[in-house]
Amino acid sequence: MRVNRISRAHGRTAVGLSVAALAVGATMTAGPAVAQPTAAPKAAPAAAADCSAAYKIEQKLDTGTTWTMCWHYESEAGLVLENVSYQPKGEDRPIRVLTSAKLAQIHVPYDDGSVEYDDLTGAGFGQGLMNMAPGECPGGTIKTVKVPDSWDPEHPNVKGLCTTTRSRGHAYRMQGDSPSKVWQQQGKDLLVYTVNQVGWYEYITEWRFQDDGTVNMNVGATGSLSPGDYDAGDGHGWPIGKGARSYATSHSHNVFWRLNFGLDGSSKNKVEQYDSVVSPPAAGGEAPRNKTTRKSITKELAGNAKNMRWWRVVSTVGKNKDEHARSYEIVPGASSKYPGRSYTKHDIYFTQYKKCEQFASNNLRNCGTGVGKSVDKWVNGQALTHPVAWVNVGFHHIARDEDQQPMPVHWQGFSIAPRDVTAMNPLTPPALADQNGQAQGGS
Repeated sequence: MRVNRISRAHGRTAVGLSVAALAVGATMTAGPAVAQPTAAPKAAPAAAADCSAAYKIEQKLDTGTTWTMCWHYESEAGLVLENVSYQPKGEDRPIRVLTSAKLAQIHVPYDDGSVEYDDLTGAGFGQGLMNMAPGECPGGTIKTVKVPDSWDPEHPNVKGLCTTTRSRGHAYRMQGDSPSKVWQQQGKDLLVYTVNQVGWYEYITEWRFQDDGTVNMNVGATGSLSPGDYDAGDGHGWPIGKGARSYATSHSHNVFWRLNFGLDGSSKNKVEQYDSVVSPPAAGGEAPRNKTTRKSITKELAGNAKNMRWWRVVSTVGKNKDEHARSYEIVPGASSKYPGRSYTKHDIYFTQYKKCEQFASNNLRNCGTGVGKSVDKWVNGQALTHPVAWVNVGFHHIARDEDQQPMPVHWQGFSIAPRDVTAMNPLTPPALADQNGQAQGGS
């Protein structure tokens, strides 16, 4: 049951009609605002490749790193970030990381098999953008968003996008030649986030850009447990409240992200998979050996996380000052993989870019007859020259007494970390700038 106490969704029927209407055409984005004679805040026009000031986010962090990006808002996916670039100190110009990044689905199946939802393309996620109070964006700015196909056409503008900065603790620490000399740096992040309500849940979609080049993508679920779902039994739910009368139905949140990489401004990136295997010690050896092998992923892939396995997306046009190809490593977060649907059985997909492929399940775009409506159907052996990464992170929510009221945020997500994007730690202090690689002997 997804309808909450303030009837934000106006009932399941209204949501279904809205989605059916959207399925007829392409996904709508926030367009130019029409000038109004009132003093109400206006939403700026949608972001293009070179966006206007209203749709540009640019933040220089205290440690010298600058992040720059454009944003727009879509009726199903919500917030979309574009042309994401990173410029640490010491680099002459920004380094492009992502062409676009967004949520690609929140798939919610219930353990008792009664229902399942595609919250982005079937339950009004985009229309559920919430106004934020200043206290929800400490030290930052709340931007006004024009919500396409708003449930309240008279009030489509929502103060719903926060950009702010936040300390994260130690970026590094290293003791020097004496105990009195310690090299340390406190890290700083740029945060960009929205809150979207779907039924009783409220999803915090957070993008965290670190000063060392790492990007963290997280979704936090909060709000309320649905009182209409206190009818489960043992094995499908958990007792909430006094005794064992109200069993909250257990369910999964399978969150997908879609990342269209564009390293160094080019879509022609490569994908590599790395696996490490530990073997017994060699004759006379003191310890087991660990050998890491690289596999070039040249065709579309449905991949699974594995111990000592990881992937990276590699630039084909840019190198750092050490002449190493720039790349970003995909760092999975904790996940409870849901095996109930074909598209949730894998942790990551790499597909060849197609404009119509926008959502990991219940894709509303028309990709042609027989192509399929989910990401698993799009992995069909095509050569991978313009890779799009689809990352699936699952959370199995078995409710607890502490989930009411309100429900604490439970987070799920992953990161992409720079690998050889810069020649050294981008936060290296000037006094250590010459300590790069093996010391070269003098003559």
